[in-house]
Amino acid sequence: MSERVYLDWNATTPLRPEAKRAMTAAWEISGNPSSVHAEGRQARRLVEDARAAIAAAVAARSHDVVFCSGGTEANALALTPGLRRGTGQGVQRLLVSAIEHTSVLAGGRFPAASIGTIKVTGSGLVDLNHLRTLLAAGSPALVSVMLANNETGAVQPVSEVADVVHEAGGLLHVDAIQALGKISIDINLLKADLLTLSAHKIGGPKGAGAVVLAEGAHGLEPLLRGGGQELGRRAGTENVAGIAAFGAATKAAIAALPGDATRLGALRERLERGLKQTPGMIVFSEAAPRLPNTTLFTVPGLKAETAVIGFDLAGIAVSSGSACSSGKVQPSHVLDAMGFPKDLAQGAVRLSLGWSTSEADIDMTLEAWRKLADGLLRGQRRNTA
Repeated sequence: MSERVYLDWNATTPLRPEAKRAMTAAWEISGNPSSVHAEGRQARRLVEDARAAIAAAVAARSHDVVFCSGGTEANALALTPGLRRGTGQGVQRLLVSAIEHTSVLAGGRFPAASIGTIKVTGSGLVDLNHLRTLLAAGSPALVSVMLANNETGAVQPVSEVADVVHEAGGLLHVDAIQALGKISIDINLLKADLLTLSAHKIGGPKGAGAVVLAEGAHGLEPLLRGGGQELGRRAGTENVAGIAAFGAATKAAIAALPGDATRLGALRERLERGLKQTPGMIVFSEAAPRLPNTTLFTVPGLKAETAVIGFDLAGIAVSSGSACSSGKVQPSHVLDAMGFPKDLAQGAVRLSLGWSTSEADIDMTLEAWRKLADGLLRGQRRNTA
């Protein structure tokens, strides 16, 4: 079988060599990180080194990083009634943008009746005026707005959102899972009260994630109770190998970020120039700031499943949107929230690039697309003849 092209990096990434080495080394350590003997201290050092690496990546304090099993658990843990700043009032309602990941739309531990939805613009950015209206209509709220959308790549104006939220006495949670390693993240510049991260989006293993608290944020109640791990904020013996690999992947991703962002942005521009040679091409969120690696596109009449299968047969792995929902035969909730009709939304195809993506990969992808598009256009001409 010839070598395949992988363009589904937003779904998951290959394991970085640095992460694999860190996991292999951790497996040789037999101690429990809660034990006080030498073996336990060895395991604890791996966990704390990773905690420091992840804190440094987002300009946070090490003891404000809480490890858990992945992004979904991190979001569920973060969405906690009672969160507060300092000695302020704990929030009892939740506002989420309409384009959030399904793990955020689920609302964490907030009752369904206390959850509101923030509208977005046609470019996929949060409607700040609607947010102001929702905030004014009740008690202080926890607001959840992702830093970068996993489908369109649109980067939200998070610091502006934070200003609106804090002025109304609320708190801000930022799902930064898709943004880590692709754009710079500083929890202080974002003015977020807490953010969430996941290892497998940056070359780490599946099954490791984190909640990061800003200084002054309190009231994070544990989702899992039992032992006193993670300073009492998440019970259960730590996944030492996964956490160590998470830290190693984070270090590698942050070190490579400046060069990767520039190179991938250029490759994406080349990709989109080629795609736009097809009549009727739509690139979603094109007018918004976007991650440098992400393109979500369609043309009228395209069926995403047909395109994904066609690309796969040509040796190219792409997706029809979020990996958590692309197996379902339904339009993207993100594009629905942006106001696109169902017939366009059900044809959206996502191409996402990563550190090993090459110009040859882009050329191969465009050649495969030209063949798919020619077949689509021929079919449309037959149907209108």
